[in-house]
Amino acid sequence: MKYLTLSQTLKISLLATSALVLVACGGSSATVEQTPLPPPVEQPRETYSGPPASTDDVQRFKLSLWDNISGTDRCGACHVDGGQSPEFVRADDINLAYAETNPLVNLEDPESSRLVTKVAGGHNCWLASADACADIMTTWIANWADTEVSANEIQLEAPVQKAPGANKNFPADSDLFAATVHPLLETYCASCHTNSAAIPISPYFASSDVDEAYEASKARINLDNPAVSRFVGRVRDEFHNCWSNCSSDSDELIAAIQSMSDGIDVTELAPELVNSQALTLFDGTLATGGGRFETDVIAKWEFKTGSGTTAFDTSGVEPAINLTLSGSVNWIGGWGIQLQNGKAQGSTASSKKIHDLITATGEMSIEAWVVPANVTQEGPARIVSYSGGSQARNLMLGQTLYNYDYLLRTSETDGNGEPALSTADADELLQASLQHVVVTYDPVNGRQIFVNGENAGVSDDIDVGNFNEWNDTYAFVLGNEVSGDIPWAGSIRLVAIHNRALTPEQITQNFDVGIGQKFFLLFNVSEHISIPQSYVVMEVSQFDSYSYLFTEPFFVTLDSNASIEDVPMRGMRLGVNGREAPTGQVFQNLDVNINSNDYVLGQGQNLSRLGTTVAIEKGPEVDEFFLTFEQLGNASNVVVEADPPAPAPAADLEAQSVIGVRNFAEINASMSAVTGVPTSNAEVKASFESLKQQLPTVTNPGSFLASNQMAVTQMAIKYCDQLVEDNSLRASYFAGFDFTQPASSAYDTQDRNLIITPLLDRVIGQNVATQPERTAVATELNNLIDTLTDCGAGKTCDANYTRTIAKATCAATIGSAAVLVQ
Repeated sequence: MKYLTLSQTLKISLLATSALVLVACGGSSATVEQTPLPPPVEQPRETYSGPPASTDDVQRFKLSLWDNISGTDRCGACHVDGGQSPEFVRADDINLAYAETNPLVNLEDPESSRLVTKVAGGHNCWLASADACADIMTTWIANWADTEVSANEIQLEAPVQKAPGANKNFPADSDLFAATVHPLLETYCASCHTNSAAIPISPYFASSDVDEAYEASKARINLDNPAVSRFVGRVRDEFHNCWSNCSSDSDELIAAIQSMSDGIDVTELAPELVNSQALTLFDGTLATGGGRFETDVIAKWEFKTGSGTTAFDTSGVEPAINLTLSGSVNWIGGWGIQLQNGKAQGSTASSKKIHDLITATGEMSIEAWVVPANVTQEGPARIVSYSGGSQARNLMLGQTLYNYDYLLRTSETDGNGEPALSTADADELLQASLQHVVVTYDPVNGRQIFVNGENAGVSDDIDVGNFNEWNDTYAFVLGNEVSGDIPWAGSIRLVAIHNRALTPEQITQNFDVGIGQKFFLLFNVSEHISIPQSYVVMEVSQFDSYSYLFTEPFFVTLDSNASIEDVPMRGMRLGVNGREAPTGQVFQNLDVNINSNDYVLGQGQNLSRLGTTVAIEKGPEVDEFFLTFEQLGNASNVVVEADPPAPAPAADLEAQSVIGVRNFAEINASMSAVTGVPTSNAEVKASFESLKQQLPTVTNPGSFLASNQMAVTQMAIKYCDQLVEDNSLRASYFAGFDFTQPASSAYDTQDRNLIITPLLDRVIGQNVATQPERTAVATELNNLIDTLTDCGAGKTCDANYTRTIAKATCAATIGSAAVLVQ
C-alpha cells in the first residue's frame, strides 16, 4: 500500500514489509537493527591510551568508526593530532576526535556524510574501487548511528518537465558500428576486453565477433551527443589505455561515434500519441530505502563495482574477503555477476574470518539472491562454498536440477557436510528466475532452507551438532568449487554471511526489501487531465545487463488541495527513446477510472499489480522513458492492433515413443509394491535419498543413461535385501521355501519355482501383452540360479548364501525393464 501526504513533496518510508509508504512530516518510523561492527580482525589499528569516552555515543563512535579508520593505511595517515585538519582520527583524546568528526557525518543519512562522499570521489580509498570504500564507510557510520528506522525516508519530488524528444536509436544490425567504431576498439582494446585475452575483462566490446562487440558497446555510446560517450570519457578524462595522446585519442573516438550517428535517422515522436512527460532512470527518486536486517552480517558482496576482477566484501567487518574473479565471469547491470565456467574466490587468510566468527556463535545463515541459468545442473553445482576441495568443506549451497542443496559440516555430518539437506523434488522450488535463498543453522532447529521468504518445509533428520571440526584453512568461493571443476551457471546479485540464524521474520523482511538499485519514476500527465500536479508513478530498476523492470504503477497528485474528479485511463503503454517499446506492454489492457472513491487521501490510487521488463537500448544514463495512453481524460488515440501473422505450418515431428521409463518416484513406488517392502523402511529410504538424483527424472526413454540403470539396480538390491532379511515378509512372499538349507543343495532339492513364480506373478503378471514373455524370463532366472549355485573351487555355499541367491534373483527381476518401462 502506498501512503501519500497531500503536500508539494511526498515523503516515503520503505518499511520492512517492502510496502511503499508515503508519510507526512513527523510520521512514524519502524525499526531495524543495523550491522554492529566487531573490532577489526587481523587489521592493525591505532592503540588508544587517552582519556576514556565521556558518553556512550563517543564510545560507539570509537568502536564503530574510529577503530576502523585510524590506521595509517586509511585516514590515520593524515588526520591525526598535529596533522591535517580536521583531526578526526586524533589518538590523544577520543572525545576531541569525536567533536572533529561530527560535522563530517550525517547520522540520519550516513550515505550523504562528507566522509562517504570524499572516499567515493577517490580520496584516500584503501581499495581499488572508490564505490566499495564508500559502501564500507557508510556501514561504519550507520553502525555508530545505530539507526532504529527500518528504512530511509524518501521524498518524491516533482521532476523537471521534459517532453519526449527526437532520438537516434541503434540499428538492429551491426553494419554501421562495424564500419565506424569497432575498428578502433578492436585495434586498441582487444588486449583486455575480449574473451580470448590473457586476462579477459568484461565487457567484451573489442571482440572479433562484431555482433558481440556491438551489444557490449551500446551502453557506452551516446548517439545524440558523442562527446559524452563513456568510451570517450574513459580515455579523455580518466586517461585509460590511451594509445598515443589522450586528447587526440578521445577526438578520434568522438569522430568515429559521430560518423556512426550521422548514418542513423532521427526517431520523431508520433504526433497522434497521448503521452506523458519523459524521464531517464536517474531522473527518478532513489527508492532503495534500506530496511534489510543485517545485525549479524560478517561478510557481504553486493557487486556494485561493475568492472574489474575483484568483488569487494562491503560488510565492514575485517578482514574483508575480497573475491578474485577468474574464468568466465561477467559483470551485469543493476549490480551482480554472471558465471558460466568461472568463479569468485577469496584467500584462505581472509576466509578464516568466516570460520572464526561462526564457530564463536555456533549459528549461521547464508543469504543469496541468485538467478540459476537453467534447471539441468547437477553436481551439486556450487553456488556458495567454503571448502578445501570437492570432498572437503565447511559449508555449501548448491543446485541439483530443481533442488537447492545445503551441506554443512558439524559433529554429526562428515567432512564434506553430508548427508545434504535438499528441497523436495516434487516442489521444484529452484527455478531459472531471480530467487532469494537462505539456509540457516542453529542448535535448536538444525539446518533449514528458505526460498523467496518461505520455509521450504524439509526436515533435517540429522541430529544437531557443533562446528568443532571446521577447518580454518579453507577458501570461500562463489560459482564453483575451489578446484574449479564443479561450476554453477547463473547470476548472483547479492551474498551475505550471518553468524546467527536468521528468523523467519527477518528472512521475510530481507526478501521483501528486494535487491538492486531502484527508482520511482514520476510520469507527469497533468496536461491531459484537470487534476493538477498529476503523475503516474512506477518503481523502475535495471533488472540485468539487458533490461529494465517496471512494476506496480499508481496514480498520485502532489497537490494536497486537488479535487479528484473522474478521469478515464485506458491502454497504457511504455515508450523508450521516442517510440513505443515493441515488447513488454503488459499495461495495454489497463482500464480504470481515477475517482474520489478509489483515490485514498494520503495513499493515491493503485493502477495495476503487474510488472514487465523492457530492453535496454542506449544504457541507463541515456534511455528516455515516457507513457502513452489510448485514452486519458478527454484525450484519446485509437490504437488498431495489426492482424497477427498466420501461424506457421505445423512441424512434421518424428514419431514419439508410445512407451516410456518410470521416473525416480515411480520406480521407488513400483519396487515397494512388487516386494511388499514399504518406502518408509529406514534402509530403503536412506538409499533412495542417496540415489534419487541418479535415477531417471523424465520418462523419455531416449534420455535414459547407463548411470540411471546403475541406480535402478542399487535400489532393486536394497528392496530385495530388505524383503529376504525380514523373516515375516520372506516367509509370506516365498512360501514353502526352506532358507535354512545350504545353497549347495537348497536350489536342487527344492522347487525353484517357489522363488521364481512369486516374482513373476508380481512383476510380469499373467497374459499381459506389453510385458516380457513369462517363460523366457523364467528361463533366464533359472540360468542365473544355475550360475550362482556352482559351488566349486572352494566357494562357500552355506545358508547365508542361499538368501544371497534369492536376493540376486529378486533384484534381477525388479531391476529389469519389466518394472522400469511403462
